[in-house]
Amino acid sequence: MTQGNRAIVLLAAGHGHRFKGHEHKLMQPISDAGDTVLSRTLRHALESQLRVVVVASQLIEPVVQRWVARRDLVVLPATDARGHAVPQGMGHSIAAGVAAAGDADGWLILPGDMPLVQPTTMVAVAEGLARYPVCFAEYRGRQGHPVGFGTEMFTELLALEGDEGARRVVARFGAQGIPVDDPGVLFDVDTQDDFSRLAAAPCSSPS
Repeated sequence: MTQGNRAIVLLAAGHGHRFKGHEHKLMQPISDAGDTVLSRTLRHALESQLRVVVVASQLIEPVVQRWVARRDLVVLPATDARGHAVPQGMGHSIAAGVAAAGDADGWLILPGDMPLVQPTTMVAVAEGLARYPVCFAEYRGRQGHPVGFGTEMFTELLALEGDEGARRVVARFGAQGIPVDDPGVLFDVDTQDDFSRLAAAPCSSPS
């Protein structure tokens, strides 16, 4: 079974307020080779050979431009033409990314702060969409990312807004776990303590 024409929607438009660092959490360096939290996550996504669409803030845009084609970069502005604040949140990011990859036959939602998720895991979830309308990476019985959605979820995903993300869609339609041998599916970088644990993680070395 192949992963088909599925796309990864990589979310990199959040403010990362919980990190409390001098620089955005996605820009934190995690290797002497110059990898950052975001670049490692993005590199793993690209290594999956799936199409990758990145939803980024204006702050993150210049970094992402070095990795993906312009058609695969969605930038969410902070304000509109009149200077009014534009609604933000994970829900808006997912909707924007799915809309940009509307010709795909399924979407994997992957937060940009999960640099330990392996390419093989993304492929496994993509393949799971051939059997299930909603599925997720599962490590030792625990739900992780990415979460995959089939084409029948398109309208539901476009209607998302706010910070809740796609939780209601998952709860409403149910989801099937795809077992993977990848603890990285449970690890994201929200705080400086998370970042410290990332440096010590045995699977944090470049793949």
